[in-house]
Amino acid sequence: MELQEIEVFIEKDGQVRVEVRGVKGPGCLELTKSLEAALGNQVEERQMTPEALETAQEQLREQQWLGGT
Repeated sequence: MELQEIEVFIEKDGQVRVEVRGVKGPGCLELTKSLEAALGNQVEERQMTPEALETAQEQLREQQWLGGT
């Protein structure tokens, strides 16, 4: 399994930015749900990475290509 990381940045002006790596598809939203709730659920902007936009089918093809099960 690939390493999953959540990195939190707190800017000088108090803005919080969260970056997720190692999660393909919309699973990143589930990972950050409780963190967002703890921060007041005030998401001003969400930028999805290409990794987050991958579909389950793309993940399956990648696993097959790499020889996974």
